[in-house]
Amino acid sequence: MTKEITTQEFNEKVINSSKPALVDFWASWCGPCRMLSPLVDSVSEQYSEVDFYKVNVDEESELAREYGIMSIPSLILFKDGEVLDESVGVLSEAQLKAFVEQAI
Repeated sequence: MTKEITTQEFNEKVINSSKPALVDFWASWCGPCRMLSPLVDSVSEQYSEVDFYKVNVDEESELAREYGIMSIPSLILFKDGEVLDESVGVLSEAQLKAFVEQAI
């Protein structure tokens, strides 16, 4: 399941976590974000070894700035507290699974 995360929770749940994490930077007004969101939710149920989070760029603009988010949806894959990979735009289910599997 994909969980909303705030700037205050980010270090504890993503950077300092022993599990890899996929973070979906999105906004409610973004059409492609609304297309990708159900796919991220679906894939999150297939990978218990990875944590899945959503960051609303309007509510957490400082965090979005920190990670250089210029376009949304943006996915950032973290492992051992470091950025492992980034993706911008809508992905197919196969592309999203391949993206996540890099961290496993």
